[in-house]
Amino acid sequence: MTAGDGTALACHVSGPEDAPPVVLIHGWAAAASSWGDVGSGQLRTFALDLRGHGDSDRPVDGYRDTETWAGDVAAVLDAVGAPAVLVGWSYGGLVITDYLRRHGTAGVAGIVLVGAITEIGRHPGGHVGPAMRAALPAALSEDADVAVPALLELTRRMTATPLDGPALQSALSIPLSVPPRVRAALFQRDVESAEVLRSVDVPTLIVHGTADSVVDLRASEYAAGLVPHARTRWYEGVGHMPFVECVEDFTADLATFARSVTTTKAGS
Repeated sequence: MTAGDGTALACHVSGPEDAPPVVLIHGWAAAASSWGDVGSGQLRTFALDLRGHGDSDRPVDGYRDTETWAGDVAAVLDAVGAPAVLVGWSYGGLVITDYLRRHGTAGVAGIVLVGAITEIGRHPGGHVGPAMRAALPAALSEDADVAVPALLELTRRMTATPLDGPALQSALSIPLSVPPRVRAALFQRDVESAEVLRSVDVPTLIVHGTADSVVDLRASEYAAGLVPHARTRWYEGVGHMPFVECVEDFTADLATFARSVTTTKAGS
């Protein structure tokens, strides 16, 4: 699909055509493939590769602009063609607030925030954990000797049980495929989202692993305190990737939520 500025966006679609539609928006320096098999057979998933990531184009600029991110999400929702659940993991939560700031909840049946930030800069919705603090600013460097060790350690700590061996090398290939200028540009923003979160008028589920060392649990608690009637689900002892670490529980929770909100939306 093509965004409004002509950028080609890769969106990987799977699942039964009659299943609830779910748009999966990954995090910083990740990719659609990071989601693994979430929703397999139970949901119609539209896993987006954000611009600059995965199989999507890597334009020179646009990474600091709310309008750009809002337009990218709008392009996916247009392709879905029906009210869908937006699922934002990590930086993907910020991308969802970009969309909401510009379009409100048009085309959105519900929202799921997964270990997500909703703000960036010196704002409470952008609290990061010790693993991310340790990785910055080295992970943004153009110098491979500086960036690669930082990205390696961050990747290792994405899960509560640190990755190792071939699994670690495979996972590391994803952030390394994102150009350093893109990794850096995503952090060159200052976004406050309190009013956006207060204005959410669709069902919202906020989930977070209690052992997440990448995004602090306080970021999710902040969002939960602002989004009207938000539901929360804390995964005990789980790190930053609950859709990998406890895939069956996460998929069940997501499918239950998606079925409930898409049925309500269709029948309203």
